Amino acid sequence: MTYSTPEIHPTPTDPLAAYGPLVARRTPDSFDDRPYETFTVSPVTPTIGAEVSGIRLTGGLPDETMSELRRALLEWKVLFFRDQNIERTEHRAFAERWGSLEQHPFFKYTHPGQTETDVATLAKDAMTGGVENNWHNDVTWHAFPSFAAVLRAVEVPPVGGDTLWSDTGAAYDLLPATIRERIDTLVAEHDWINSFGKHMPPDTVEMLRLQFPAVQHPVVRVIPETGRRVLFVNLSFTQRIVGMSPTESDELLRMLYRHVQRPEFQVRLRWQPNTVAFWDNRACQHYAASDYFPARRVMERISIVGDRPVGVSS
Repeated sequence: MTYSTPEIHPTPTDPLAAYGPLVARRTPDSFDDRPYETFTVSPVTPTIGAEVSGIRLTGGLPDETMSELRRALLEWKVLFFRDQNIERTEHRAFAERWGSLEQHPFFKYTHPGQTETDVATLAKDAMTGGVENNWHNDVTWHAFPSFAAVLRAVEVPPVGGDTLWSDTGAAYDLLPATIRERIDTLVAEHDWINSFGKHMPPDTVEMLRLQFPAVQHPVVRVIPETGRRVLFVNLSFTQRIVGMSPTESDELLRMLYRHVQRPEFQVRLRWQPNTVAFWDNRACQHYAASDYFPARRVMERISIVGDRPVGVSS
C-alpha cells in the first residue's frame, strides 16, 4: 500500500474522538507484498485478519510454504485456517516450526487438571465461565513475551464465543502526531499479580514473585522484521507508565486502551470446529467474547517463545 494516512477530525475536547476514514497502512512501504504462491489468502478486513486456504497445518510443511506463512503473518497479524482436522501432536509439530514452545508457569495453579504446560486446554462450561474477555497481549509480564500463538477450536458453542483481534500497529499509526511523539520513548511496567495472582494462594504468589518480578517494556514496540511501530500496553497486565504520576499514567493508559478498542482496527472470528487461528502476539491484542455461558467451549492453545521487546530509541 502506498496511500497516505487520511486526515482525521478530532474534537476540541478529545483528541481521540475522531471521525471520518480510519484506515491505516497494512504494512510499511518497504514490505515485500508479492502474491502468495503456495496457498490462497482472503482478507477479512483492510489491515488485520485473513483466511488462508489450500494447506493443512502440520510440522511437515515445505520450507517455501513456511516462508510465505511468515510473510502473511507479518502482513495480516492473524491468520485463520478452516477445516483443520488435525491431532494434538500435529498442532504441536506446526507450532514447533516457529520456535521454542512456551511453558506457561501459572497454568497448573489457575487451571486445575492441566498437566501439560506447552498445550493449554481452555475448557469453559456451566461450571467454569470464560474470563478472557479483556483486551490483552499474552504474557507481557514476562521479560520475553510470546511471539505468537496457535489456537485450535475443539468444541464450540452453538452461537457466541467469538474471538476478536485489534491491530496495534494501525492503532499507533492513527494516533495524533503529538501523542505519538509523547509516547515513543516511554516505558511501562507489566505484572501478573493482579490477573493470575488473584486466583492463587498467598504462599504460591510469594514463591512465584521471586521467579517472575514485574518487568518494563517500551510503550511503543518496534517489530524487527518490518520496522512497524505498535502500541505495547494492555489492560490485563500493564500497571503504570514509568516516571509519571499515578493520575497522569492512568489517564494516558485509559486513552490508549480506548483507542485500541476502535472497531476500525479489529477483526472478529466466528469459530467452527477445527478452525485454527494463528496470531502475532507482538502486533495485535485479542479478546475472547464471554457471551456463551453456560454453553461449552473448548480450545487448545500453544504459544511460541518471543524475544525481548525493542523500543523506538533502542
